[in-house]
Amino acid sequence: MTMPYSPSGGLLTRLNRQSARFFGRRPINAQTDHAIVTFTFDDFPKTAARLGAQTLERRGWRGTYYASARYAGGETHHGAMFDMGDLQRLQTQGHEIGCHTYGHVDCARASLEDVIADVERNARALTAMGLDQPLENFAFPYGEASPAIKTALQGRFASLRGVRADINRAGSDLNLLRSVPLDGGETGIRRAIEATETLSNHPGWLIFYAHDIQERPTEWGCTPAQFEAVCAAVEASGARVLPMRDALRALEGQEC
Repeated sequence: MTMPYSPSGGLLTRLNRQSARFFGRRPINAQTDHAIVTFTFDDFPKTAARLGAQTLERRGWRGTYYASARYAGGETHHGAMFDMGDLQRLQTQGHEIGCHTYGHVDCARASLEDVIADVERNARALTAMGLDQPLENFAFPYGEASPAIKTALQGRFASLRGVRADINRAGSDLNLLRSVPLDGGETGIRRAIEATETLSNHPGWLIFYAHDIQERPTEWGCTPAQFEAVCAAVEASGARVLPMRDALRALEGQEC
């Protein structure tokens, strides 16, 4: 079973995280005059592929699933991971499959060449598993990026997502989009719901990211009831719920 990896917390790593926020940027040019919410799932466990998808589908919503093909058919600290059947069902039902590198590599520590090679390997592996849609969007594993890798990937993907908790609005960085976690127990879920509630007065693009959804979640996961509570709050907000690809197209239609 694959165990959790912890990115470095050293001084150089912290400086690199800061530089990644300010350099290699690709600002959003659109004004978000209507709230958009996107549910994304990282890695992704079977519980997200099944229970998470079903919860969205009951409301007519679809999400984006960032896949690391190395995990397919295996087991990690999140539990059983997605397999070929999950991948094919998700795309058949209209969900988006995004890229998360093949080996879930730390993009701030790996070489530029190794990251690009891992992205390409992921695309080949997912195609071999039956993926018949392009990988349009990317999420940095662990949220770790560098200005160089942001610049290298921006021509390959429509967006690059990080894990800094905030809402995206005009001027936000398409090369390191902010996202709000669905973890942290009741306190974390309350913060996610509060972020949703701000959208009525201050519209923006709120991206959630989740991992496992189970009764006894990991520290990176949530319970089915907590996921349902967030969905109910989103529904009450009146926000449009779109996967990454459709949210970006909606924003492009608002560009000045």
